[in-house]
Amino acid sequence: MTIRSLALFAAAALVAGCATRPAGSPAIAVPADVPSALQPAAGQEPFLEAHASGVQVYECTAPADAPAAWAWQFKGPEATLTGANGEVLGRHFGGPSWASNDGATVVGKVAASAPSPEHGSIPWLLLTIKSHEGAGVLAATSSVQRLDTEGGVAPATPCGPANAHQVERVGYTATYVFWRAKPAA
Repeated sequence: MTIRSLALFAAAALVAGCATRPAGSPAIAVPADVPSALQPAAGQEPFLEAHASGVQVYECTAPADAPAAWAWQFKGPEATLTGANGEVLGRHFGGPSWASNDGATVVGKVAASAPSPEHGSIPWLLLTIKSHEGAGVLAATSSVQRLDTEGGVAPATPCGPANAHQVERVGYTATYVFWRAKPAA
């Protein structure tokens, strides 16, 4: 079994009901190519990795203060979060928010962004958590990284008065790594 497999197994165990990663188990393997700007603050550790598959929703609109500036405006994500074995862990939706099946929800705020190495893909992000609800596996989350993105960029089709308020749902996938404060030694 590889270290990454062990890490994903540990993450799946967390979602299955464990409150913390067992002592001595390997950490979640964060890719080495993550830019330094996307690293969470010191004193945090990754504890859960989830694969997202869904859409990024865009609407063709013009701002009230610039009625001639038509553009695809991001409205929010809609994605299912799965674990290493394909089990559904929860969902990702506008806010940006993540909700685990065990009742916890966290809402984030973008702290940093970096271009995706995958051409035509939404950026990688570091998000800090601005609110928590519930007592499930995500309750301890302090930061979230969005990595390994594929797709999800605004439509390439023109946006203007002819298709005002048209909504487009663009497919995407990503890996979300959830971070928490390290336990006191």
